Formats: sequence, structure tokens, C-alpha cells
Amino acid sequence: MNDDSERWDERYRSEEFLLGEKPSRFLAERIEEVKCLCPGRKALDIACGEGRNSIFLARHGYSVTGLDISPVAVEKARRWAGREGLACDFRLADLETYAFDERFDLIINFNFLLRDLIPQEVAALTPGGVVIFDTILESPTAPVPHRKEFLLQPGELARFFAPYPGTILFCGEYPDSATPTAKLIYRHSK
Repeated sequence: MNDDSERWDERYRSEEFLLGEKPSRFLAERIEEVKCLCPGRKALDIACGEGRNSIFLARHGYSVTGLDISPVAVEKARRWAGREGLACDFRLADLETYAFDERFDLIINFNFLLRDLIPQEVAALTPGGVVIFDTILESPTAPVPHRKEFLLQPGELARFFAPYPGTILFCGEYPDSATPTAKLIYRHSK
């Protein structure tokens, strides 16, 4: 087991859910729009943690695959989905070495940044597929401890997606929020 896995396992060991049971606010606010945009209902949750966003998507009719490095988080997510009888496939994965071998109509990437993974995410989209990205932006109010390489720089998220064949439907940065974030919705060309 690597250091990242052990560190995240320790954070997820509590009986409580680290980020709660409610989905990301951005995802919850945009779900109806996203359902209209997506060509199908196959979703991937990058760094899914205990599964709060995966469970939310499954409740909205998606067949969800969730990936995370923490065995503790993956097991908690599996139990939660099982209790609710939801179609979620939670998998243990080190995203630094993960190779996409499936295509998805929706890929969500929340509270996680691995820049080298973005081209693979876009390549794993079905025609017309959607990526929703929401992660921490470098700012004086950014929560600590965070290493700089895991924080988005101002304008960086839009620059990542601009070269791809598709459309950035939404891009916003919120540097003055309690947790400064950058959010993006990208739709791949059909």
C-alpha cells in the first residue's frame, strides 16, 4: 500500500462521512442540465471517496463507476450503494497509473487534481459526453495543508480544456470563497 492510500484510509476510517452524505452543491445544482446534455447514463467518478457524488448520480439513473485509492473509502461506498440497491461499481485505483479502458457519457472530477489525467478523461468520453470538474483553486483562503501541485492556478482549468474538440459550457473561478474553487462543464464533440 502506498503513502497516499494510507493517508486517505486514515481520513476515511471514521464512522462518519468525511465530506458528508450530500452531493457536491455544484453537481446537485446542475444535475438536470447535465442529464439533458449527456448522450447516455454511464458515468465515472474520479477520486470518488466514500461515494457521495456517485450515489447521487445513481439516484438520478446513472450506472456509475467510482475510482479511489483508499480501500476504506471504497468499502464504505460499496456498503452505502448496497444498502440503497444502487448500480455503482466502486473500484480501488491509483489514478497516477490508471489506464482508461471504457467509455463514459459523464465523467466527474471533484476535489482532485492530476493534470496528466485530463487528456485521458477527455479521450474516454463518448461522442457528446460531458466532463464536470470542480476542484481547489490556489488562493490565500485555500485550505491547508495542500501542496501547490494539487491546486489549480487561475485560468488553468479553461486552458486545459480549450484545445479539445468540444465546448466549454461553463467555467467559473471562486477565489474568495471559504474553499476557493474552479468549476467547469465541458461537452465533447459529437
